[in-house]
Amino acid sequence: MSTETAPPPETSQPDKKRKFTFPSALTVLAVVTIAVWLLAFLIPSGQYDRNDAGAPVEGTYHRVPSGQSFVDRLNDLFLSPVNGLYGIQDAKTSLVGPDNSGDLYGSAGVFLFVLAIGAFITVVFATGALDRGIGLLAHRLRSRGALLIAGVMVVFSVLGTVEGFAEETLGFYGLIVPLMLALGYDRMTAVGAIILGAGVGVLCSTVNPFATGVASSAADISLGDGIVLRFVMWVVLTAVTVAYVIRYARRVQKNPERSLSGFLPGDRETSAAAEAEVPELTRLHQAVLVVTALVFAFMIFSVVPWASALTGDADATPYGFELGWSFPQLAALFLCAAVLVGLVARMGEQKISSTIIQGAADFVSPALVILLARGVTVIMNNSKITDTVLHAIEGVVKGTSSGIFAIIVFVVNLPLAFLIPSTSGHATLAMPILAPLADFAGVSRAVVVTAWEAASGWMNLWVPTTAVTIGGVALAKVGYDRYLRFVWPLLALLFILICAFVALGAAFT
Repeated sequence: MSTETAPPPETSQPDKKRKFTFPSALTVLAVVTIAVWLLAFLIPSGQYDRNDAGAPVEGTYHRVPSGQSFVDRLNDLFLSPVNGLYGIQDAKTSLVGPDNSGDLYGSAGVFLFVLAIGAFITVVFATGALDRGIGLLAHRLRSRGALLIAGVMVVFSVLGTVEGFAEETLGFYGLIVPLMLALGYDRMTAVGAIILGAGVGVLCSTVNPFATGVASSAADISLGDGIVLRFVMWVVLTAVTVAYVIRYARRVQKNPERSLSGFLPGDRETSAAAEAEVPELTRLHQAVLVVTALVFAFMIFSVVPWASALTGDADATPYGFELGWSFPQLAALFLCAAVLVGLVARMGEQKISSTIIQGAADFVSPALVILLARGVTVIMNNSKITDTVLHAIEGVVKGTSSGIFAIIVFVVNLPLAFLIPSTSGHATLAMPILAPLADFAGVSRAVVVTAWEAASGWMNLWVPTTAVTIGGVALAKVGYDRYLRFVWPLLALLFILICAFVALGAAFT
């Protein structure tokens, strides 16, 4: 306990007004849960007829009584997080509850998957192999500016598209900023290379478990559905983004006065940090990187519906080598992979155990967001308002072409991505409504997932509510307003390209 005495009242400083901070995803979803519960008293209950696959049949919506008393509704609110985790949907009544008999409606599989991949990623970072590998790449390319920018951005983009690499980039500013300054660039070049490199990868998440994985689960499709469209989109958008940053960097290098960030004292001098040697990768580090690459490659192989992807026929008979894995198998894969990486890195039993536990603990927050969001859909399901909301949106998009429908899905999700800062929570909340709409529009649900994740990723490139953006510009000592001036032309270009991709994807599915 401190022994200092409080200052006298006359010398104390007046309290400063607290600045507004955007609430966390958990708080937002708690508010959404209560709001939806209250709205369920006002929104009429109704339902569609269902086909054999359980999908709603267009044109069959009709009003039905909810059959719930006030006590029933109160119980649903109270148990919403529990139902969001392991609620069971009764086959006869379609009601969800923890004591029912039927199919799992909760997100227990996704919940465990998030914890498992969190443990794996944490173990990989604990070995230091990934950090050292990226640092070594940047150092070896330090004399070739354009290649350095492209190399760093492509690596970040690959990590973003396969595992949602975003917040992890904050640790690289201390290395990348001095390198860029030593090559005659400015701090904005470093910001663009880091934020936009990882950001465009997340925007085009091919198999990112925290975006595509959660959204695919909520849309009731495979993680591999739509991967061809997302891969082509990732290649094109990554190339455009890399070219944009390199163009800006060369302009600044030729004429420093055109820098949008300006230069701080000492920036124009060669940084000692840029010339410092980076430790080489040891054999253990190389082995860890190889194992990590093989694990993600195997994950992609295990979830892709190869027959459908190679023939273009969604109903093609699966090849014999297809695994068709989903979240239970993937959760087991990453738990085993976490142990394997620890053994390869010779971390020792206690270090492996504690790191896995720490990794799972670090990812409890996004896992909780998923079950809270699923709990909201349980409230809507039990009060029978989900189909009513779906019917209302059906009237808005009815008659539109498949391409226009896909663009509408993208645009509608932009404000939702701002209001719900968690990609996992946003996906779990929106997909039960958006996915059936795709059935009505004759569009693959995978296109809806792609449009949703593009909206979430596009917003996260610039919104001030993300730690990646605000933390990044702060670490690079660049004004947020100047970053917006730098990035808005690219945002406009990406917006147009995304609309084109989702429209074409809808037209050819």
